[in-house]
Amino acid sequence: MGSSKEILEKMFAGGGITINGTNPWDIQVHNPKFYDRFLSKGTIGFGESYMEGWWDVEAPDELFFRILYHRVDKLIPKNFDTIKYMLKARFMNRQTKSRAKEVVNKHYDIRDDVFEKTLDKRMLYSCGYWETAQTMDQSQEDKLDLICRKLKLEPGMRMLDLGCGWGGLSQFAAERYGVTVVGLTISEEQAKIARKVTAGLPVEIRVQDYRDLHDQFDRIACMAMMEHIGYRNYRTLMETIAENLTDDGIALVHTIGGNYNTKITDPWIDKYIFPNGMLPSAAQITTAAMGLFILEDWQNFGVYYDRTCMEWAKKFESNWPELSANYDESFKRMWLFYLYASAASFRARKNHLWQIVYTKPKKLGLYKGIR
Repeated sequence: MGSSKEILEKMFAGGGITINGTNPWDIQVHNPKFYDRFLSKGTIGFGESYMEGWWDVEAPDELFFRILYHRVDKLIPKNFDTIKYMLKARFMNRQTKSRAKEVVNKHYDIRDDVFEKTLDKRMLYSCGYWETAQTMDQSQEDKLDLICRKLKLEPGMRMLDLGCGWGGLSQFAAERYGVTVVGLTISEEQAKIARKVTAGLPVEIRVQDYRDLHDQFDRIACMAMMEHIGYRNYRTLMETIAENLTDDGIALVHTIGGNYNTKITDPWIDKYIFPNGMLPSAAQITTAAMGLFILEDWQNFGVYYDRTCMEWAKKFESNWPELSANYDESFKRMWLFYLYASAASFRARKNHLWQIVYTKPKKLGLYKGIR
C-alpha cells in the first residue's frame, strides 16, 4: 500500500499538487508526522496540523481550489473520529434550542475586534454584491439595497430581520427605506452592537430564538441564518416565516447552499468554526418551503463570495499586527485556513449564494420582479 507520505503524494497529484513542489499551491511540509496525522484524522488532522505550523503553502486559496475542484477531498480516508461525527449528525438534532447556542458561543461571541478587523464598516458577515462595487464597503451596501428592493420595502412597513447579526440590515432598511424593524438574534454580544448602531431608529433588537416568535410582519428577511440551523429545522424555519408573514407579505431567504443534499459539514469546520451547521441544497430548501409559499425569484451570485472571502482574508492579515496582542499564531492560521478554504469552495462552484424570494399563495400577483 505504501507509506503515508506516498499515499498522500498520490492523492494530491490528482489535483496537480506536489508535496514540497515549486508551485504556489504546493504544500511545504515541515514536520514528517503530518502524513500520518492527516491519514489518521482526516480533515481535522489536515487543518490542525496547519494551525500548528506543520505545513505551509504560498497560495492557500489555490491549494484548496485544486483540492475541491478535482475532488481530492473525496479521496481523504474516513477515520473513526469522522465516522463518529457523521453518525452524530445523522441521528441527533444538533440544533435544538440549547444546542443552537453552541455556534454563538464558539464563533459569534468571540471578541468583536476580529470581526471589526475582518469585515466591512457595517460588519456584514455574508457575501458582498460585486456587480459594480469596487470596495468591500460598497459591495455590502449594494447587497443590502438589493435585498430591500427585492422586498419592495415602503415607508411605514414592518419588517423582520431574522438572524440580524450586528444590525447592519436593520439599520440600512430603517434609514434608507423608512421601515420599522424587529431584529432577532440569539447572541447577546451581537445584540449589544446591533442596539448601538440602530439607536435612534425605529428598530427593536430582540435576543430570542426564531422558534419562539409569534408576530406579524409585512416583510421578512432571513440573511445568513439558514446555514446554522441544521437540516432537521429547515421546515421549522420556513413554517416560522410563513406564520409571521402577512398574507400580502414578501419574504427573502439569503443563504449559502451546496450542490448535494447533506446532513453533515466538514469536521474541522464543525469543530473550530461553525458547530452544528450545514449547507442546504436547493432540493432541501424547496422541500422545506413546499406548500407554504410561491417561489417568485431565485438568484445565485455565489461567484461573488470568492472575492468577499479573499477581501476578508486580506483585511485580516493587514490588521494582524494589531490583533496579535490578543491572539496567538494558531488562531491566525485557523482564521486564514477558514477564509481561504471558503473562498476556494465558491471558486470551485461547490458552494453557492442564493437569494430566494417568496410570497404566500393567498395573494396572487404581488411580485413582478425588482424595480
